[in-house]
Amino acid sequence: MLEELSIRNYALIDSITLSFRPGFNVLTGETGAGKSIIVGSLSFLMGGKAEIDVIRSGCDEASVSAVISIDKNTQALQWLKARDIECEETQDFAAADSDYTVIVRRNIKTSGRSSVFIQNVPVTRQDLAEFTGMLFDIHGQHNHESLLRKDSHRRFLDSFAGLENEARSFCAYFIELTEKRKNLESSLKSDREREERLELLNFAVDEITKAKIHAGEIRELENEAQKLSDFEKLIGLINTAAVSFIDGESSTNQHSVLSLARKTKNALDSASAVDSSLGEITRRFENLFYEAQDIAGDFRSYRDNLSFDPGRLEEVNERLSLLYKLKKKYVKNTGAQGNDEDAILLYMSNAQTEIEALSGAEENREKLKKDIGTLEKTIVAKAKTLRERRTEASEKLSQSITGILKHLGMPNACFKAAIIPRQNDGQISYGPYGSEDTEFLISANTGEPLKDLSKIASGGELSRVMLAIKTALLSKNISGGQSKNNGNLFSAQEQNENDVQTLIFDEIDAGIGGEVALKVGEYLTEIGKLKQIFCVTHLASIAVRADNHFKVEKRTEGGRTYTGIGPLSAQGRRTEIARMLAGDSGSAALAHADDLIKKYSKRSG
Repeated sequence: MLEELSIRNYALIDSITLSFRPGFNVLTGETGAGKSIIVGSLSFLMGGKAEIDVIRSGCDEASVSAVISIDKNTQALQWLKARDIECEETQDFAAADSDYTVIVRRNIKTSGRSSVFIQNVPVTRQDLAEFTGMLFDIHGQHNHESLLRKDSHRRFLDSFAGLENEARSFCAYFIELTEKRKNLESSLKSDREREERLELLNFAVDEITKAKIHAGEIRELENEAQKLSDFEKLIGLINTAAVSFIDGESSTNQHSVLSLARKTKNALDSASAVDSSLGEITRRFENLFYEAQDIAGDFRSYRDNLSFDPGRLEEVNERLSLLYKLKKKYVKNTGAQGNDEDAILLYMSNAQTEIEALSGAEENREKLKKDIGTLEKTIVAKAKTLRERRTEASEKLSQSITGILKHLGMPNACFKAAIIPRQNDGQISYGPYGSEDTEFLISANTGEPLKDLSKIASGGELSRVMLAIKTALLSKNISGGQSKNNGNLFSAQEQNENDVQTLIFDEIDAGIGGEVALKVGEYLTEIGKLKQIFCVTHLASIAVRADNHFKVEKRTEGGRTYTGIGPLSAQGRRTEIARMLAGDSGSAALAHADDLIKKYSKRSG
């Protein structure tokens, strides 16, 4: 349910925030006041396409946000959970129950860039449309996507027939069968292909195993090869360092760093005995001297152990050549992920897994065949049951909707929920939801053939068709629009948790009036007892039945035009009903408005 709507810089709207309640809500106002802007902003919030021209002139960005009560809609809650989006839980102490709310926000900038957030989590426009589609249905002159999509026709019929669980169960079996058939097809490769693949994999595993690779080996060998290749240069540098550091050179009377340090240390020891202020300097140099002695020891050890082995260089190069070959063979040319040795070993692990799978292919193949046979029998049986129940329900739904349409200003309409068998080369073909498709057809005029709903030109007629469908789904015991429940259109019944809870009808009253308008208002009122309804209307006979009445107005201020909307008080509603009846609020119009309010308004008493 839509609890709150905020619109900023959208078309002629500067800034408005509205709170809504359950039941039947109407939006009225003069032609051109901006009622379509309100519906447009809702469509924008539900993931509809938007152009930058919806941004109010002089502004950089338009935004629409809403607080939405999910009202225990498990499908929507699961959708949020799957995406790690946490909604807010609100405790209803009166009902000793909890509801959940989310904040949805969408904006568009003059650059054309749009952003969408659900609970401050960024999502795509497609995600937004999918999520809000579980909560809202919008039907108007240009918003009939759900009604015109043939895949939704099957869902409408299944909802009417109470087959939602059976359809989901069938779909799960169908998906499982599809996966097993795919696995079987993969396993049915020729024995020659399988043997060739096994031979290749076994060779790779054997080659990598014999290599006895360990992590970091390539880098270690590369460093050693570099050292061995430049040994002559290395020994020369080491000898030069040794003369300067530890050996000295008697022929030139050149002292080593270490001998000079020892001489310096002895001099400082003697000097500090004369002047104690040199103590700190002496201690620091002493530490430096001892560190130099340690370094000298390590250096001598390195120099004494330094030797050149031509055989070792050859051995290192041969090992590197092997590892480079394996790296090129099993990393670069196969797309394996990882670094050098790890990637080679990963390839070997994957190869061993594939060998195991291919080796047991025959056993797995027989099991797959058996499972597929069982699933095929199950699907045939379940499809037969679904087809029979859908066929029976389609007749009842067709009669119900046709009857309701006659009371909604379409007296010559004929509606049919057609069951169309799926066939392929004359054989029954099975899809994810059975062996048939469902398509809604209609003839709006006597003598005209049945056509699909997209052939209807009038958005008002489409809105009434949707109203009729919703009415039929909510009350399966309606016959020709007449109640069998002591004057109430709907019997008390438990609503599907996953049902859309908010319905938006834009100008459903197009082309109707009189008794038909009264009947439309009656249907909307009754649906409003179970759903939250928003209806844009020009007819007082519909508006007067509303639980909550909002007026859309346009004003000019400071050289700018603004569209605003707000709830009407009892007096304001009386004046608006009078305007809708006669175009003014004269005494005659007000008297007529009072009569209508007294007769039809639930708020009059």
